[in-house]
Amino acid sequence: MKKIYVVIALSIASAAFSQAKPLEKVEPAFWWKGMRNPELQILVYGKDMAQNEIELSDGIHIKDVKKVENPNYVFITVNTNEITVPKFKINIKKGKKNISSYDYELKQRAAGSADRESFTSKDVMYLIMPDRFANGDEKNDSRPDLIEKNDRSLPNGRHGGDLRGIINNLDYIQNLGATSVWLTPVNEDNEKVYSYHGYAQTDLYKIDGRYGTNEDYRELSQKLNKRNMKLVMDYVTNHWGVSHWMIKDLPSKDWIHWFDEGKNGFYRSNYKTTTQFDTNASEIDKKYALDGWFDTTMPDINQKNPLVLKYLTQNAIWWIEYADLGGLRVDTYPYNDKEAMATWAKAITDEYPKFNIVGETWLYTAGQISAWQKNSKTGEAAGYNSNLPSVMDFMLFADMPKALKEKEGWDTGMVKLYNVFTSDFLYPDINNLLVFFENHDTERWNEIFNGDPKAYQMAMTMISTVRGIPQIYYGSEIGMRGDKNKGGDADIRRDFPGGWKSDTNNSFNPSSQTPEQKEFYQFTQKLLNWRKGKEVIHSGKTKNYAPQDGVFVYFRYDGKENVMVILNNNKKDQTLDLKRFAESLNGVKKGKDIISDKVLSMEKSLSVPAKTSMIIELQK
Repeated sequence: MKKIYVVIALSIASAAFSQAKPLEKVEPAFWWKGMRNPELQILVYGKDMAQNEIELSDGIHIKDVKKVENPNYVFITVNTNEITVPKFKINIKKGKKNISSYDYELKQRAAGSADRESFTSKDVMYLIMPDRFANGDEKNDSRPDLIEKNDRSLPNGRHGGDLRGIINNLDYIQNLGATSVWLTPVNEDNEKVYSYHGYAQTDLYKIDGRYGTNEDYRELSQKLNKRNMKLVMDYVTNHWGVSHWMIKDLPSKDWIHWFDEGKNGFYRSNYKTTTQFDTNASEIDKKYALDGWFDTTMPDINQKNPLVLKYLTQNAIWWIEYADLGGLRVDTYPYNDKEAMATWAKAITDEYPKFNIVGETWLYTAGQISAWQKNSKTGEAAGYNSNLPSVMDFMLFADMPKALKEKEGWDTGMVKLYNVFTSDFLYPDINNLLVFFENHDTERWNEIFNGDPKAYQMAMTMISTVRGIPQIYYGSEIGMRGDKNKGGDADIRRDFPGGWKSDTNNSFNPSSQTPEQKEFYQFTQKLLNWRKGKEVIHSGKTKNYAPQDGVFVYFRYDGKENVMVILNNNKKDQTLDLKRFAESLNGVKKGKDIISDKVLSMEKSLSVPAKTSMIIELQK
């Protein structure tokens, strides 16, 4: 989630495109043969398009034609199974005269596309804000066709990071131990200011030119795939940018949620998405939560409109197929119409049965979060199945800093972590939760704990060894900080040192890292690379032991391996009486701490240094 702090007037007049050509746009620009759902909706746009006839070459039958309030739009539907040619023409005719045409292509799908693998609990997801990571191509920093120009001196401005910068640093990401890469949106965001975050998109089929091209995006994905890594697209269904070409010339007023009492249709969301499953919620609260706008420059999209829903569904599938994606992360998931999103998620996972989609379920109780996961009993109790494979564990995120900062008590301190996991029974797929301690919208962990590597190591240990899919935020692995309370979003999205030629410190090169950076980096690298081959962590069972004296202990086991994880948040060294863990140790004589490589006796007691985490591979 994010905000833009300027107000840009919304125009819905069709006159905005009064100079448009007879055929201005066709979306999607091409498609593929062999999709499991052969039905394709093609948007055809141009001046007074609805007053013309649309005819397809080669005798191809148009299954359906839909016209809307705005005469500049026509939506046609074809059955691709009935089309036997690789290319055909979309002809725009006025009477008998052909006034414009478009060559439409049905490409052949790549082998195995439908059965593509996606991110799972075997992966570690590395979150990048592209504008702030690395500038690999200075020639695209500013572009004549895009409003906001590069100015690295502005905290909220465009800094020049791009796709080429990420491609150039794939060795760094892989060597760190990450196996999938989530980029905040890179589609065109052509707003006047504060456009670098990408969440106010203005063209859903085009990569922002300041990041590169569609081909660059596909190249990044392909190069990740060659490394057995995956690219995860940040997808936004809830809102578009006010400067999106379709918002400036709305197909119909109900394409977005329009409030007559608000300026330009705007009414701010109350952000109370708990109303989605609150059986006692008032309808007015629910309406303003779901239909209200995220901000003045982010018109709220109406997924209940079948044409809108089809557009969003096809666009997501187009990117998966075109860029060979390995997953989607969906922004502001509970702000959408939940029934429409269940249809959206099912359409995508029907097309790609192994494909993973994680929703940003920013709620703070397991009951609320779990209701959004596919086949959830809590969702079922409300008569709902989201069809959404994965959700984000915001309960763990919220309680982690509290657990490490609070004084130990009956319900304070490390017991908060234990309590999070006591709700695991609510999730139908417990290994398919995204676990994290920060992201691009939150305070930097290293700021909260004043750059303390011990606090970072405990947090990294936890998300890397509990059930689920760990997600780390770029730069934390070298100790990056940022104070959101003082510097706003820009401060938690600082430039990665070494991503620009003028940077004096190149942290992409481990040999150039400062001693402080090395301490963070080396711990992270060792931990994540160890995790890669550990099925016991990816899919093993968990046994928790309630915290005592600020020490939380849990085991991961699967019948083949047994791993003991210890988090000592006490300011003093602690000695654990191992008799308490007899049911999990079960005759174990020794173990190896995977960080220090020390072999430890596990027969009677174990000394754990203050403010330290340990991951012990147990050996009989």
